[in-house]
Amino acid sequence: MSRPKIGLTLDAEPPGGYSKLPWYALRENYCAAVEQAGGLPLLLPHEPDRAGDYLDLLDGIVVTGGAFDIDPALFGADSRHQTVTTKDRRTQFELALTRSAIARDLPVLGICGGQQLLNVALGGTLVQHIPDEIADALAHEQPNPRDQPGHVVRVTPGTLLARIVNATEIPVNSAHHQAVKSVVGTVVVNAVAPDGVIEGIEDTSKRFCLGVQWHPEYSISPADPAIFSAFIAAS
Repeated sequence: MSRPKIGLTLDAEPPGGYSKLPWYALRENYCAAVEQAGGLPLLLPHEPDRAGDYLDLLDGIVVTGGAFDIDPALFGADSRHQTVTTKDRRTQFELALTRSAIARDLPVLGICGGQQLLNVALGGTLVQHIPDEIADALAHEQPNPRDQPGHVVRVTPGTLLARIVNATEIPVNSAHHQAVKSVVGTVVVNAVAPDGVIEGIEDTSKRFCLGVQWHPEYSISPADPAIFSAFIAAS
């Protein structure tokens, strides 16, 4: 039986460091998590007009994270927090890819910034800077290494995520200053941090359309590889 072909979105960087020319990048553990769950990882350059061509070849997509933000204008905000930095071509590509995948009902897994992108693609909004909008917020940009937990999340009973992880609370890592603010339509919240920050979403009208604010590719707990296994099974 052939492995499901899984497209992963790449990060992009300007000249400097690895190359004197602009370059793409992705942590190895994203690909390893897909491969270990039984998928075939394929990396997707940022070509918004080719989103449909990519999806013709794929069985599912992973929208990855990165150290940047989505332009607040894309979710209807009338102001932009001073901390917001964008990668506009990457976001343009990821929105085109994700919206097309949702329309085709292809499995989608959004991770960290990928969950935020997924929520915007589904019509929701974002918190632009957690410390300024959430009272008594946890350290969502955790000081300890990313392969260690930063806090726990409470999983919403009856959701797809609850069925996948088979737990009401799981430890997660945390590397974000933005978060989902509101969801719309058939999208539901499936995980929340102790301070009320939304940590997971899913579209109940789709076969598999899941976002998590943490990074399950680090396998902090058994819940993390279970998320990838369920995603690959759906693909």
